Amino acid sequence: MTQQRWQFWIDRGGTFTDIVARRPDGGIVTHKLLSENPEHYRDAALAGIRHLLGVAADAPIPGEKIEAVKMGTTVATNALLERKGERTVLFITRGFRDALRIAYQNRPKIFARHIVLPELLYAKVVEIEERVGAHGEVLAPLATEAARRDLQAAYDEGYRSIAIVCMHGYRYQEHEKQVAAMARAIGYAQVSVSHEVSPMMKLVSRGDTTVVDAYLSPILRRYVEQVAAELEGVRLMFMQSNGGLTDARRFQGKDSILSGPAGGIVGAVRTSLLAGFDKIIGFDMGGTSTDVSHYAGEFERAFETQVAGVRMRAPMMSIHTVAAGGGSILHFDGARYRAGPDSAAANPGPASYRKNGPLAVTDCNVMLGKIQPKFFPSVFGPGGGEPLDAEVVRRKFADLAREIKQATGDTRTPEQVAEGYVDIAVGNMANAIKQISVQRGHDVTEYTLCCFGGAAGQHACLVADALGMTQVFIHPLAGVLSAYGMGLADITVMREQAVEVALTQGNLRLLEDTLRKLAIPATDELLRQGVPQDRMRIVRRVHLRYDGTDSALVVDFGSIADMVEQFESAYRKRYSFLMPKRALLAEAVSVEAIGVSDAPDEAAPAARARSGPAQAADTAPQAADTVVMHSGGKSHRTPVFLRDALQPGDKVKGPAIIAEANATTVVEPGWQAEVTPLAHLLLKRVEARPARVAIGTSVDPVMLEVFSNLYMSIAEQMGLRLEATAYSVNIKERLDFSCALFDAQGQLIANAPHLPVHLGSMGESIKTVMRENAGRISPGNVYMLNAPYNGGTHLPDITVITPVFDDAGKGILFYVGSRGHHADVGGITPGSMPPDSKVVEEEGVLIDNFLLVEEGRLREEETVALLASGKYPARNIEQNLADLRAMIAANEKGVQELRRMVEHFGLEVVHAYMRHVQDNAEEAVRRVIDVLKPGEFSYEMDSGGLIRVKIGIDRAARSATIDFTGTSPQLPNNFNAPSAVCMAAVLYVFRTLVDDDIPLNAGCLKPLNVIIPEGSMLRPRYPAAVVAGNVETSQCITDTLYGALGVMGASQGTMNNFTFGNAEHQYYETICGGSGAGAGFDGTDGVHTHMTNTRLTDPEVLEWRFPVMLESFEIRHGSGGMGKWHGGNGVVRRVRFLEAMTAAILSGHRRIPPYGMAGGEPGKVGRNWVERADGSTLLLAGADKAELEPGEVFVIETPGGGGYGTPGS
Repeated sequence: MTQQRWQFWIDRGGTFTDIVARRPDGGIVTHKLLSENPEHYRDAALAGIRHLLGVAADAPIPGEKIEAVKMGTTVATNALLERKGERTVLFITRGFRDALRIAYQNRPKIFARHIVLPELLYAKVVEIEERVGAHGEVLAPLATEAARRDLQAAYDEGYRSIAIVCMHGYRYQEHEKQVAAMARAIGYAQVSVSHEVSPMMKLVSRGDTTVVDAYLSPILRRYVEQVAAELEGVRLMFMQSNGGLTDARRFQGKDSILSGPAGGIVGAVRTSLLAGFDKIIGFDMGGTSTDVSHYAGEFERAFETQVAGVRMRAPMMSIHTVAAGGGSILHFDGARYRAGPDSAAANPGPASYRKNGPLAVTDCNVMLGKIQPKFFPSVFGPGGGEPLDAEVVRRKFADLAREIKQATGDTRTPEQVAEGYVDIAVGNMANAIKQISVQRGHDVTEYTLCCFGGAAGQHACLVADALGMTQVFIHPLAGVLSAYGMGLADITVMREQAVEVALTQGNLRLLEDTLRKLAIPATDELLRQGVPQDRMRIVRRVHLRYDGTDSALVVDFGSIADMVEQFESAYRKRYSFLMPKRALLAEAVSVEAIGVSDAPDEAAPAARARSGPAQAADTAPQAADTVVMHSGGKSHRTPVFLRDALQPGDKVKGPAIIAEANATTVVEPGWQAEVTPLAHLLLKRVEARPARVAIGTSVDPVMLEVFSNLYMSIAEQMGLRLEATAYSVNIKERLDFSCALFDAQGQLIANAPHLPVHLGSMGESIKTVMRENAGRISPGNVYMLNAPYNGGTHLPDITVITPVFDDAGKGILFYVGSRGHHADVGGITPGSMPPDSKVVEEEGVLIDNFLLVEEGRLREEETVALLASGKYPARNIEQNLADLRAMIAANEKGVQELRRMVEHFGLEVVHAYMRHVQDNAEEAVRRVIDVLKPGEFSYEMDSGGLIRVKIGIDRAARSATIDFTGTSPQLPNNFNAPSAVCMAAVLYVFRTLVDDDIPLNAGCLKPLNVIIPEGSMLRPRYPAAVVAGNVETSQCITDTLYGALGVMGASQGTMNNFTFGNAEHQYYETICGGSGAGAGFDGTDGVHTHMTNTRLTDPEVLEWRFPVMLESFEIRHGSGGMGKWHGGNGVVRRVRFLEAMTAAILSGHRRIPPYGMAGGEPGKVGRNWVERADGSTLLLAGADKAELEPGEVFVIETPGGGGYGTPGS
């Protein structure tokens, strides 16, 4: 019999490194230490191994005593977050040098004047002379010698890590293979090639993933070598983001991002299944953040996700991370409490860590008595042996309570202040869990909450209560479960390949062949890693989606009927409807080769006699101490039990604290903990939850934040429902929509932050419905409109409004609304965005206060008749109806969530906080007005229109008057903007002046008196054309306001609306440009600004779906205005047509440049032209259209932003 040896299972986290070790006798021991502690050790994992083996810090580790080390690490994630990876060069197809910089053109923070995009990971970019079309045609062969010369030049500059990305290289790999071979021959140490790293369609996310791999793999390799050097002869394995282990030498950058959290999910699932729970919500709360996950029979994986601002297209555990952890820093802004998103991390850590850190969530629990320093590891202070410092926590909370009292008059005790912050953190975590469960059609009340991570047990009952869950499972190793998961995990090899074929009987053989080809190297890899055949399992999957949509669902490979059934079941559960008329496409196939874990099952612990006097077997466990704990606004005398002293069958009724070496579990009042036969802890709610929370209707700084987040969460849930269920690309992929909730007076309360141009203007639509249907609104009615003169903006933007009635069906309590940009509503051009319309009728079907649903019945025939009416009816009514159904469904989600809120808090309270959140936003805007200077500005547009504004400040009333008197009368073209658009622009500008995260609502407008002359281009009369008002004039209004306030240079001031189509294809996009500079910051290149933030279709998807070729998409250097701070540069987009089509452009700043501010120079104007097949050039105006033949190119140069401050000053 072979001698048993040690195994070490390690999770090196951001704050702590956790180690679970299996001793040679099979016993389990644990150890926890700070991840960064350079005064005491170089590497936490090795220090922990030495500690458990009893080896001196400077002595070699005896490798012969260790069978295996299985490890998850945040080394790569930290390098990514801190941008400390390997210096990397990117080689990419000519014309796409800026593709990863521009990406999908959206800005991350919608109200930021200074737009900060994620820092690029590559230090240099080189273009490869080559081009392959979407269907494999070689349009330009690889210029081999030029590529070799460029590779050598970059190598000579010191680059050793290279990412290689070619357009359509995921499928047509020859050019990438040739460049990679040359790079390896030259001597590059790390060569990451896109078709090897992520063989999936989408240039941007595949490119990002390839760069990440090149950037992080050398860092990982060095870390692996550092660990391996001290573990001679030991089998070293690392956890991958997909939840499977791999040999350390095969651990890649692209698979390392979720290395630690993936171990947690494996641990949570394996231990929960053993305990008899097959539907769990994983709740992993650490020091910096909380990871939540969903399991109902199989691991959920995402194949496309975003981490630290980088788009990743590689299989990863589906984990939703929220910036709420034990280290989340507590803030008070004068009106409301906030917890996070910033973290005190491990260094300095929370205030109680003895390193002069700020107050954090962990400190709240120390203040509340839920964490007892004497039962918490003593690893603090200069010597690393002192307990948590409760004294400094009490002092700091007393100071904070005084500060809050001075600012608000609120007389909370320090304990109540601490509990308020915990309530907010719990709310943030509960909202995160809703996103992965309720949002996807899962009833969370049927699930068990599986808690792990150092801080989860402290909040387990509270989070469960917030979600209506009644059962919490906590494993004995919950405090180190991510590390335990490393030991329970399988070895996995995943391979995927894009196929992009219709799901038909004829293509079944192709899918099978591709899967077989992928399975061979995957199984070979397992054999190389020493997995015996009898422990191997192969899982074959197909990624299916409806034709024309972008959301693939993964099903097991089988017969066509079987795969369709799996897909439809999953799709209906997530989106609540099917699209039977759409074909199913197999986007990709994937193979998972699994080497099944050889970890032994848990054994029931041996029964131990209780210490102390002889007692009956059923005696209640003895408390180690009794302390005062604050919970639910009251102080409780609370017993503290040691987990080690509890035995199977023991029951502990809350309030109670269960302390152990690596975690603290708080059993809240109304809950009971029970120890199961396997020594697991099962927490159950044994008393019914209070049906309603009694909190009063006067403003409370804690509940203000809770309600702000809840209202926003409802709008976001509506938005997710709409994005998921919509039919058209505009809504589903470009995200050209907004969702919002309103009070009974039609005042905006919260909106999902999608498009600013929709923001203030939806309230006008609500008020129209209220006014025109007064006394006639019945429960179950839903209304729609797009009338520009009656609350709408332009015709493609249709608003759907649902009133929310009380239970008796008598009174209207709230309204919810969704607005989406429909692909076509008629008009003289496909897409309903004509550049040359003169009256509104030429832009499509006008909908004025139409009853869409009557008492629960969709008025389908009447809706079809309306959309088919008029001189220029809608072209694809079936698509309109599908999108309208999705909007109705999104509204219904809002209705359900508002009803739930009323049930929980009571109507009076919900209404009161709708007023309070508006008051809070109003006060934030008044504070801005206090420091603004009055000003005026005139802004001439290319079309000849003039926008004039005068801003007056009333210091005594703390209000501003925004007067547009002097603006041009309504125009004969389509640049007229309805007043709703003007109000949206005013609301947006004043919200951007508030450098704080306040909700955008009607309160922002209360200090503002806006004067818009009737019959002007900003308040036109029927039948004025308005299509450009929404997309172009709105941008000009924002820049006019910034000009009057002297805040910043103009942005590109246009959306560059580009449409093309023929009888078979129609496409619409808006194109980014430069943002304006301001005092202290440069403008940003190639990004959407101000009133829009729509996404751009990926270049490979565009070419796959439409008969066009994107020749290039680059930053237009030198187009931003000079200044002390320079304006952002615009872009150049060249589209070659492969079929005859009509193309139209609706754009601005082609004649008049975007202004500079405070001595800054203007940005350069944009240009549009067509390059004809005969070599001639057709110059186009800002609003123009042209007929293009195959081979002709449409070129769009977008404007740069204005500079700020005198150049050279």
